[in-house]
Amino acid sequence: MSTVLELEQAVGRLPDEDFQAFAAWFDDVRAQRVDAAFEKSILAGEFDAMAARALESVQAGQTTPLDAFLRRA
Repeated sequence: MSTVLELEQAVGRLPDEDFQAFAAWFDDVRAQRVDAAFEKSILAGEFDAMAARALESVQAGQTTPLDAFLRRA
């Protein structure tokens, strides 16, 4: 297995076309990992309290509709 330093050096030596292919692959892998972590947090209920507070704010009329907010921007 390569060390991070070895990987950095290898990526630094890639020709442009290979670097672009690697970058696209890496972005995809990173997005998949972020999505998986986010889904795991949702399923574990880590956002339940925040969602409840947001719903309470909506029900109390303490929010601004998105279209109204965008008109002010």
